[in-house]
Amino acid sequence: MRNLSLKQLQAVAAVARLGTMTRAAQELNVTSAALYARIRQLEEEAGLLLFDRTPTGLKPTDAGREMLWAINSINTVLETCTDRLRTLKGGGGGRVAMGVVSTAKYFAPAMIAGFMEHHPQVEVSLTVGNRTGTVDALRNYEIDFAIMGRPPRDFAIEAEMFGPHPLVLIASPEHPLAGKRGLDRGDIANESFLVREEGSGTRSVFEEFMNGVMIRRAKLGIDAGSNETLKQAVMAGLGIALLSAHTVASEVAAGRLVLLDVQGLPVRRDWYIVRRSDKVLGPAADAFWDYLVKEGARFLPDLDMAMAEAAR
Repeated sequence: MRNLSLKQLQAVAAVARLGTMTRAAQELNVTSAALYARIRQLEEEAGLLLFDRTPTGLKPTDAGREMLWAINSINTVLETCTDRLRTLKGGGGGRVAMGVVSTAKYFAPAMIAGFMEHHPQVEVSLTVGNRTGTVDALRNYEIDFAIMGRPPRDFAIEAEMFGPHPLVLIASPEHPLAGKRGLDRGDIANESFLVREEGSGTRSVFEEFMNGVMIRRAKLGIDAGSNETLKQAVMAGLGIALLSAHTVASEVAAGRLVLLDVQGLPVRRDWYIVRRSDKVLGPAADAFWDYLVKEGARFLPDLDMAMAEAAR
């Protein structure tokens, strides 16, 4: 494929992202016929189709995904070259695309601020989503790396653990079980549970912890895709919830929430920084990765301190 051009690669990337020739042609400011010709020429050279037609639009085939990998590699090399040229000029700049699961949004900004104290010229793009969305962003090369509680296993990645991630069961201070000791899962089975949405890492941990125990869902018709929504609902006495300790530290310290003492809790997990193993990091992203591995733990909220303050 020696005649491959950047315009052809841009065409493949646009169609894969937007799902239709028409929308991709509009974005690239070319006619649909011209765009189709670019894609068709690539397919003829490769001897393989790059896209499948599906009810939801054009989807990359295995050959198309290989082409997208090549596109990402080329873009990464060009971005790395640009970053290194800036570094050589003494600017110390660069760009970092960072994704975090929604639970990590409580400490990710502090991490970014800490890094930028030492690298003030670096531009950081932060994307927050649930586990499924964050993993998809990694898989599709949309971000340089991600912070999450459990690395994916369905594609090749590199991961570094940088700190503990406990999950706890919270209730309002007026809840009948508040202050009781030595509870087991049977003692809480009949409580009204508020849970995160499907695709959330917290939801997966909850299902693992309560596996084999019949539970009762709260009579609350909300889309519980937000830690904040769940915390407010628990404080209002609408149910109890299993959440990351790092999302509730301030409320526990202020006495607005309490931790239930249940056997097996807190659930012990870890925080990881994760990237695709074939993702080449530019100088800025590489520096941020090293910073998080070495310094990330100190930005995690201190739940032990929150509990001590709550007990006063």
